[in-house]
Amino acid sequence: MATPETPPAAGRALARAAQVIVISSAMFTFIGYWRTAAVVLCDLASTAYYIGGIVENAIGPAAPWFILAVMLFSYAVRSVYIESCSMFVRGGVYRVVKEAMGSFPAKLSVSALMFDYVLTGPISGVSAGQYLISLGLEAFSHITGRPTDPATAAAWKAWGSVAVGCLVTLYFFRQNLLGIHESSGKALKIMIATTVMGAVLLAWCGITLLAGGARNSVPLAPNFHQTPDPLGFLGGTEVGESVCGLSGTGWLSLIGFLGLFIALGHSILAMSGEETLAQVYREVESPKLGNFKKAAFIVFVYSLLFTGGISFLAVLLIPDEVRMKDYADNLVGGLAMNVAGPPEARLLLHAIVVVVGVLILAGAVNTAIVGSNGVLNRVAEDGVLSDWFLRPHPKYGTTYRVLVLVVGLQLCTIVVSRGNVLTLGQAYAFGVVWSFVFKTLAMVVLRFKDPRPRQFKVPLNFRVGKYEVPVGLSLIFLVLLASAVMNVLTKETATKWGLGFTAGFMILFLASERSNRRSGAQSPHEHLEQFNEHAVQEVTSEALGLTRSRLKLVAVRSAHHLAMLDKALAEADPGTTGVVVIYAKLSPPLGDGVPPPALNAHDRQLLTAVVERAERAGKEVRPVLVPTNHPLRAILTAAKALRAEEVFLGAWRNLYVADVMLGTSAWHSRGGQLRRIGELWCRLQAGRPAPLTVRIVGPDREVRLDLGAAPVAAPA
Repeated sequence: MATPETPPAAGRALARAAQVIVISSAMFTFIGYWRTAAVVLCDLASTAYYIGGIVENAIGPAAPWFILAVMLFSYAVRSVYIESCSMFVRGGVYRVVKEAMGSFPAKLSVSALMFDYVLTGPISGVSAGQYLISLGLEAFSHITGRPTDPATAAAWKAWGSVAVGCLVTLYFFRQNLLGIHESSGKALKIMIATTVMGAVLLAWCGITLLAGGARNSVPLAPNFHQTPDPLGFLGGTEVGESVCGLSGTGWLSLIGFLGLFIALGHSILAMSGEETLAQVYREVESPKLGNFKKAAFIVFVYSLLFTGGISFLAVLLIPDEVRMKDYADNLVGGLAMNVAGPPEARLLLHAIVVVVGVLILAGAVNTAIVGSNGVLNRVAEDGVLSDWFLRPHPKYGTTYRVLVLVVGLQLCTIVVSRGNVLTLGQAYAFGVVWSFVFKTLAMVVLRFKDPRPRQFKVPLNFRVGKYEVPVGLSLIFLVLLASAVMNVLTKETATKWGLGFTAGFMILFLASERSNRRSGAQSPHEHLEQFNEHAVQEVTSEALGLTRSRLKLVAVRSAHHLAMLDKALAEADPGTTGVVVIYAKLSPPLGDGVPPPALNAHDRQLLTAVVERAERAGKEVRPVLVPTNHPLRAILTAAKALRAEEVFLGAWRNLYVADVMLGTSAWHSRGGQLRRIGELWCRLQAGRPAPLTVRIVGPDREVRLDLGAAPVAAPA
């Protein structure tokens, strides 16, 4: 039966209009702090498997002290990321540097960071291959009773690690196509297995130390025999020897000062993965900043104990004569083979270490893909890369073209490196340290340029007149800058590769941005999210994938008027309450066989604003678009089908519901509008309306209308 609000023909059309468009995007789902920590730890904690060999190859057996120093310093750097994310939901290096210093430095910082990400995945995948092939060779030698020919073993390690690295990279490419929620679940499982293995290994090493004592000591002074010294900074080989004609015997001498930062520069890659915290922040669930701080603390404690502990134990227990000779590429495997116990037990421990190592190193490949995908998405959103890169996968809604670009570069790096972990490790610290330098400098600048209140600040701040001097931030910046400069001056491979790669990405960014401006006729770029949409017969909980016991339904129509969505998200408990956003698009109703209209620019602008609100709150939303010639009826019909407890409507000043929302321009009084809402709800429920609260939210206040079995009495 047609309602008085619409003519009979329209009523029959509404009855036939079965198509509803369900909007999907990976950005509508969020993860908890354990999953957030797991994604980052798969990079940071995985460095325990190769960082000791890389740093000791550069500065000698004093490496554990500097790795420990970097792990402690990492929390200071992490606090910089916490502050930046409290200011910007998408607060990675690019956004922060651009806000502080402009577009060109932002592109430069991202170009250096991409060098880190493109090498992080390969070094982790190749290292996993080294551990796996080394275990196979150890088992073969144990079974046959004869050692493997060194040349044959080297060939197996090189090309076997290349094959493993490629397979792992392709696997996590597939997982990231499925979305962040899927890949973060894998990361959490990996970290659980790593925790169990780490506890067993550390306990066994502790028993070995108690039973037989340490085989070696850990010296304090670094040894720079293997460190390239193109400018003659070092002069001698030990801290305390002459440098540039000057000499000293202590840590406060010139050589001590330079040697300290040179050693830190070689060890700084131990905290690779910090930028991934900023990239994952947008997916952190509510309460957003609180969960982010928890994740950051978990990452700090875990990496300090695991990476720092493994580094010291490797030097203490693996004999000096075989540590770098036989185990430079698989230091944790060498540690497993040098604990107390029979050979069979040690080989079993080695096998456990390798299996878990392959998992966590594979997880680091995932982290590199997640991070680089996030960085390039931010760049593309700002018009530097073409929107073509942001087009979502037809099925999964992820930015698969960015993933293809990143994974393609990683696969090329794996093949070109031929499995050489030490070379990759020396090279990729360039991107790590310079991205930190740009990020921290930008945060120092923002303290003066953008003095608005922060939810979190790096400690040690002093007010001088009207300015607040960020002493803590400045000290972090100076330490990072000194380490970065020493890195450039003493790490020839990293400098050449890093500068070349950074220049290549800068050229790509500049050329792409210029092309975008030409095609856009110099108009300012406006980022619009990419969405997938599919049609369903009607709005149901099953069609939307709703699992919460309670539901709020929010009707939206303009990207500039979303106060009702902010209100609903602020009040929704993510554990019990779902939020559905319905866009009742005024258009002729769809008949049988008529395809739904494609999203136009206005639709995408509105849905992009919904994404931004959801990210800021850290709460899931489920958007649907309903083409209809009677928006209010479509909204209340959806509320009935979904058993919503509350419906949120937007209003202009004086709390008049927008005319287009009600589908008529004949209603003028607020009381008349509310009465019509109640009457329509009653008709939809066949005279026995279920309880429903309609909330009309204006810029500064709201009106509630409680509907139910009792007659509706709208306020005047």
